[in-house]
Amino acid sequence: MPRRVLQGTVVSDKGDKTVIVLVERRVMHPVYKKFIKQSKKYAAHDEQNAYKAGDTVTIEECRPISKRKRWAVVVESAAPSGAAV
Repeated sequence: MPRRVLQGTVVSDKGDKTVIVLVERRVMHPVYKKFIKQSKKYAAHDEQNAYKAGDTVTIEECRPISKRKRWAVVVESAAPSGAAV
């Protein structure tokens, strides 16, 4: 079974090796037929503490790391948006 991949914005980096990622999606309202935004926060594993609040990241489903962490930040070849190059 393939692993789910989501894209969102880091809203908190207070925990050690953990970031909280806000993922927003647009869904159509069943009665009014208008698109509304729904959001959910995911705790994701960030091994190097590389990402800070405001960064856009991609997270991938992984094995359970702790009670709430079932997602990991995908390490891309490009540097995070907040890092100096």
